[in-house]
Amino acid sequence: MVIYGDPVLRRKSSDVMEFDDSLRALVADLFDTCKAYNGVGLAANQVGVAQRVFVIDVPVDAETRQRFAVVNPVLDQRMGRETAEEGCLSIPGVYEEVVRAEKLRLRAFDENGRPFERIVEGYLARAIQHENDHIDGVLFTDRLSPLKRQFLRRQLDELARGEIPEGYHPEDHSEERL
Repeated sequence: MVIYGDPVLRRKSSDVMEFDDSLRALVADLFDTCKAYNGVGLAANQVGVAQRVFVIDVPVDAETRQRFAVVNPVLDQRMGRETAEEGCLSIPGVYEEVVRAEKLRLRAFDENGRPFERIVEGYLARAIQHENDHIDGVLFTDRLSPLKRQFLRRQLDELARGEIPEGYHPEDHSEERL
């Protein structure tokens, strides 16, 4: 897992040009890593690969999950605004309120190169926007007010120096996080 301060998190990722076994292996690794860290989404650059790929594994209810890969996404037709707490596996220990579109259209490809289009809303829309930001080199902290970012500066600087919060083990958290 790449942590805050690594330059790959700030780089706009490249489009996927080949839908091959290496892409499918990357997607499988992203799903495994996401599950290991109890996440609900993970972008390729969070594991050091600057490609426009992310996975989503969002709970719908106790028995159902929205679980799919997203390659070369386009997000549009954003509607409404919703504020909710977000965190990030690459920014351990930091959680803040972020404003996102409540509903949007996702157009993308799956890991086999098949195009798909979905209208998504709520927590699923939030997770997709969060991961899409990653592949654009944007972190959720960039969406905070300057005052909130200043408040977090010391904590972010510590992460950038490789200082993970004491006692922080994301795999131990029972609550799933973005």
